[in-house]
Amino acid sequence: QVQLVESGGGLVQPGGSLRLSCAASGSIFSINTMGWYRQAPGKQRELVAAITSGGSTNYVDSVKGRFTISRDNAKNTVYLQMNSLKPEDTAVYYCNAELKKYRFDYYSGYWGQGTQVTVSS
Repeated sequence: QVQLVESGGGLVQPGGSLRLSCAASGSIFSINTMGWYRQAPGKQRELVAAITSGGSTNYVDSVKGRFTISRDNAKNTVYLQMNSLKPEDTAVYYCNAELKKYRFDYYSGYWGQGTQVTVSS
């Protein structure tokens, strides 16, 4: 079994910072892209940031310059540093990992359970 466990969400004032972490564990052979998605009430889930195993990153325009995604391949962990947070960043943030469980497996996407981020004064 594979598990993705997120941590680091919470309540923060506008302009504040939070750091999300997501650790993948279980039967994992290799991980390709890892990413963070978010879903606000009444809205579709959107990709916030993603990072490949080689370190290439991409971000949704609304977070560029404020959020930074990084990963520790040795720990199968991805991070999202969120600075200058705005009320519109309020959402449930989900971790996603494209991984395969053994050498001749295909890459499949796995999701974490989500962590709430609320930006409010």
